[in-house]
Amino acid sequence: MTSGKIDLAAFLNQQYLCEALTVKEVQILLDYTELVSYRKSEIIADVGDVGEALYFVITGEAVLIFGGADAETEVGRMKEGELIGEMSFFDRKPRSVQMRATRDNTQLLKLTRVKYERLRIEHPFIAVNLLEHAIVSLDHLFRRVTMDVATYSQYFYGPGKR
Repeated sequence: MTSGKIDLAAFLNQQYLCEALTVKEVQILLDYTELVSYRKSEIIADVGDVGEALYFVITGEAVLIFGGADAETEVGRMKEGELIGEMSFFDRKPRSVQMRATRDNTQLLKLTRVKYERLRIEHPFIAVNLLEHAIVSLDHLFRRVTMDVATYSQYFYGPGKR
């Protein structure tokens, strides 16, 4: 086992995704993933792509952008320990936002659909934990966006108005 793999296992052991997993199960999960790096402003996944992978942010940050270059709107920032790309990955619909790295050396663990399918069959307990984490991740993103919409609505229209 490489030093990098040990470091990743130690990092993942501190994350919600792996709180119910043993150290051995975390190492098994790592066997199904690939560590990928992105430079600042590099596109991780683009609008219209169907999610063939989901990502777990290890270092750096990813921004979720809606709209074109002339009218971009940031709809979320995913920090270390958060999952990105899970919506299109699981519903197999085209992505509605662009995912872009915000810093140089943004490192993500990438889990491809092929590897996920194998994980589901070979290690269902780990796959269930991943699914639960995806649900929590989507819930957190939805709550952040909802709060932003409510704040902007009050700002533009005043309290209690639509």
